[in-house]
Amino acid sequence: MSSFHFIRPGWLLLVPLAIGLWWLWQRRADPLRGWRGQIEPALLDALVTGRDAVKSGPARWVLGAWLVAILAIAGPTWRLEPSPFADDATPLMILLKADVSMETPDPAPSRLERAKLKITDLAEARKGQPLGLIAYAGSAHLVLPPTRDTAVVASMAAEIGPDIMPAAGDRLDLALREAARVLAEGAQGGSIVVITDSVDTESTLLEPLKKELGLPVHFLAINAPDSSQDASLRTAARTLGAQVEALDVEGKDIAAIIRHASGAPLAKAGAQGGRWQEAGYWLVPLVALVLLSSFRRESNEEVTA
Repeated sequence: MSSFHFIRPGWLLLVPLAIGLWWLWQRRADPLRGWRGQIEPALLDALVTGRDAVKSGPARWVLGAWLVAILAIAGPTWRLEPSPFADDATPLMILLKADVSMETPDPAPSRLERAKLKITDLAEARKGQPLGLIAYAGSAHLVLPPTRDTAVVASMAAEIGPDIMPAAGDRLDLALREAARVLAEGAQGGSIVVITDSVDTESTLLEPLKKELGLPVHFLAINAPDSSQDASLRTAARTLGAQVEALDVEGKDIAAIIRHASGAPLAKAGAQGGRWQEAGYWLVPLVALVLLSSFRRESNEEVTA
């Protein structure tokens, strides 16, 4: 309920006005109003009978109905209306390392070729759901922003190699920042999967990103199982609060990434600039119930003095 608010909060200004009008109405409707200026209050209280019947009159129910109606008109809400043009799938950004180390064949094909095959599998599994691609080495470059045409992502990944990267190296921090920028512009939340054989980025560059990103990160270790480079991946994962998925020929790695991406949070309420969903109509039956409660049989008791 952290997103709870009123769509039209100005209507809440009527609350003190309604209470004030109810109080004036009660004073004018007081059957003893004429006597109060002529008899001492203590003596009047002793002479009056049937006061409890007056206090339990329907006026309090009317005040309750007014207040509930004002709350309903103010438009309480806590969630956005679902868009008819989008589903609930959040974007997934692929960060593909394209440094020379990815050309190592251990065993054949090379790590980069295995990474491209995994991207093809991921594109097939995410068909129709937003998928983006960033290539990085000593620098990071957006290849495709999240698109539902996942086949294009696989095709573009097939053309990536160390020879087209401007600088050699491992600047995962730049790739993560670029992914966060792209997802922030899309305002739909999302998650990140890093496909790499190792992480040589300095930990001092990665540590601030754990809080800055605010996005789930998953590593797909594209090197051979039990490789000595696994240590660098797991160290980076601990630094970022991420998970590491080992390469699996049967596709369990892709299935795990899909599960991970499906649980990624949507953007915070209001970030998409959509319309807030009205919830005031849920209070209408309560207003009717309060008003019906005021139409009860009147007591035969009268206030006499």
